Amino acid sequence: MGEFLSANITVKNYANNHLNLNIVGSWTQSDLTDVNNKFIDISKGIDNISITIDFKDSEEFDSAGMILIITYLSLFIKKNCVVTFINMDERQKALLLFYRKNNVTNKTQTIPTDNNIFYNFGKYIYSYIIGFISFLEFIGENFYYSIQTIIHPSQIRFKAIINQIDLSGIKAIPIVILTSFLIGLVLAYQSAGQLQQFGANIFIVEMVSISMIRELAPMITAIVVAGRSASSFTAEIGTMKITDEIDAMKTMGFEPSIFLVMPRVIALMISLPLIVFLADILGIIGGMVVANIQLDITYTIFIERIYTEVEVRHFIIGIAKAPIFGLIIAVIGCYRGFQVTGSTDSIGKFTTISVVNAIFWVIALNAIFSIIFTQLGI
Repeated sequence: MGEFLSANITVKNYANNHLNLNIVGSWTQSDLTDVNNKFIDISKGIDNISITIDFKDSEEFDSAGMILIITYLSLFIKKNCVVTFINMDERQKALLLFYRKNNVTNKTQTIPTDNNIFYNFGKYIYSYIIGFISFLEFIGENFYYSIQTIIHPSQIRFKAIINQIDLSGIKAIPIVILTSFLIGLVLAYQSAGQLQQFGANIFIVEMVSISMIRELAPMITAIVVAGRSASSFTAEIGTMKITDEIDAMKTMGFEPSIFLVMPRVIALMISLPLIVFLADILGIIGGMVVANIQLDITYTIFIERIYTEVEVRHFIIGIAKAPIFGLIIAVIGCYRGFQVTGSTDSIGKFTTISVVNAIFWVIALNAIFSIIFTQLGI
């Protein structure tokens, strides 16, 4: 390819597989008629070379000119060319960065392929770390506003809290008590046969009661509420974000953490212990029914043995877990809601992630509490 001149671009060949493109004159929409054809001719004769695009002699530049350059930059990169930009002013750099952001990858950077196991593993770890840092920022921001509302109680939205208690707490009671009753019934039924073999029928009382009030009722209740409320929080806040309601709130001077997050967090921390208490009762009732049918233990004897043999500390431990579970469920649900981007598919994606995360952390925290309390002899 020899040397030739154009009103808009000067092309020169250099030794060692290097090509220099000099951008000349005005690169606006009205000036680009012939330049497109010139780029087509240039691209036909290059492959696996280095290209320098020099803006020293350029004058006026608009979006059309930069988009044209980026279009052929993409073609150059596909032809395994290494492209370098020199002598760009600040406006040109801004245009290049803006229009290139989601279109082209710089060939001068070595990007591992998706088939590289180390790249994929590193990418996963990096995204996990970034997500964790983002979550900590969300926690810190809401902790700040929590302190602020404690100092200024007038900012607390009591009506919103009551409404959320109704939606996420009271309306979850039917499914929670049914689930707890069935869990208590199955637990007692599976234990009855084994206890009968050793003549230890009466110990079914302690087995069912302690298991339900200390471990199963809080965890099962939290899992059910996580499935209902975490998904609901994410979908509600995500929809508000897509419809720009959150931006509108900020514009009007309303802080989303105070108006959206705190009422949901407080509501779950209040309602979950009450629901766990009901789950305790229904779980024990389920065990009582099976004990009466399978082992001929009367309801009176069952209740009296609970009173004499089951310590109050088991009940306190189970209830104490509930507000912590409520806190983590509400925070995760709201956090994932704020992560929703501008599409309805994003709502479904983050709603699913929200439920999975909330259930995982409920189970993980319950396991951690169990280990700690056992080691402490509580």
